Amino acid sequence: MGVVIETSVWEPSSSVYIFIFLSCFLSLSLSPFYLSKHAPIRSPPFSDHSTSSSPLRFQRYFLLLYSLASVLEGLWSVYGEFELFYYGLTKEEMVTFMLIGFGATLFVGGFLGFLSDLIGRKKICLVFYILHVIVGIWKRITSSPSFWLANVCLSLATSIFSFSFETWAVVEHDKGHRQDVLNDTFWLMTFFESASLIGSQVIGNWMVGSNLENGIASPSTAAILLAIVGIICMSRDYDGTPQTVMYKDYKVSFYTYILGDRRIWLLACAQTCLHFSIAVFWILWAPTLVADGREVYLGLIYPCVLGARMLGSTLFPWLINASLRTEDCLMYAFTIQALLLSIIAYDYQFTWSGLQEIGVLVTQFSLFHACIGLILPSLARLRTMYVPTELRGGMISLSLAPANAAILFILMQRGYYITIENATMIAFAAVGLFMAAGCMYVLKRWGKQPYQNWHKL
Repeated sequence: MGVVIETSVWEPSSSVYIFIFLSCFLSLSLSPFYLSKHAPIRSPPFSDHSTSSSPLRFQRYFLLLYSLASVLEGLWSVYGEFELFYYGLTKEEMVTFMLIGFGATLFVGGFLGFLSDLIGRKKICLVFYILHVIVGIWKRITSSPSFWLANVCLSLATSIFSFSFETWAVVEHDKGHRQDVLNDTFWLMTFFESASLIGSQVIGNWMVGSNLENGIASPSTAAILLAIVGIICMSRDYDGTPQTVMYKDYKVSFYTYILGDRRIWLLACAQTCLHFSIAVFWILWAPTLVADGREVYLGLIYPCVLGARMLGSTLFPWLINASLRTEDCLMYAFTIQALLLSIIAYDYQFTWSGLQEIGVLVTQFSLFHACIGLILPSLARLRTMYVPTELRGGMISLSLAPANAAILFILMQRGYYITIENATMIAFAAVGLFMAAGCMYVLKRWGKQPYQNWHKL
């Protein structure tokens, strides 16, 4: 007589999605009442004339383009791994492609921030959409696409996405717009990015459908159309004002105001540690959940963690007007993230004994991303206070380079030489976040008293 073993696939309860949605709704709905009582007196409102200099008009226009870019990023991040499996690539080949991608980001993408400061931020944003058009067309016209070319282009696009839109928004807000509008733009970027990533998952699943042979190329078509829409929107309102910054002057200013300021080094170190920890998370989140052979619906957990990031971003307008300094908020958020990753790294060693519960892991993942939702706009606000606008793109690229180099190193050690374990990679990320919290503590002691905004050189 045979023994039938029943297996169940873990999936989050529908109440989780309802809780996240209601929490975001309440946070967004109640924040105006809180700000009306506790926020400092704001600058006089601008004229209501519908001109191109209107801050709210630019904010809506910018968030539309940023959401389109986020959907494009999400389409390839969600759909890309599935595409590699469909074409029969092995695990070793996937590791190779990851190394190529991070290598392109390190050795080529690391200079794009400096280039954006010299030739114009909006031009680099336009290049982002053009790269996605190239990749989409390449995948459509070839029956067995070359993933090497696509991977390099998408890695460069991701590198551009990490700094270009933020720097462009700051440049536009420097044209006489209120500081509170810029702060709102920072947290709305994180909120809309997370929502767009969830939307890209929906689009990818809908277009691929059940017929893989006919639907495998559909997300490429969607990416082409969305990228073309982005190019048209940017071209219609394109600002062709030439850059006046010369390379020699830029080099001198960068050495003086970026490399010569120890506070910016602390800020860059925190950004490096955060970028490294996020990359490690997305590399290992699926292996961590299925470490002992359990079955889970990753497609249902993905919206949970991104919804938590949306909720975290809505906390930013509450905290920014409180008596708590931005450095304190970041120090606490980094510490919480580091503790969460420390617990996950410790538990990862005991998956054989069943000590890990998927529900607990998903809760830790969600808290981790809720902290990210608060940290990203807070770091952007600190960059506005400490980094001159003319050097912002180069500073962000410089801060991401060490993180990309560290990711390359651990991928080689884990993927090729098998000299470190997944738990060790998570532990490295936790140590980095503790370092980021220390950087915020020191930055608070060395920071500007009282707060000042330094946009121009």
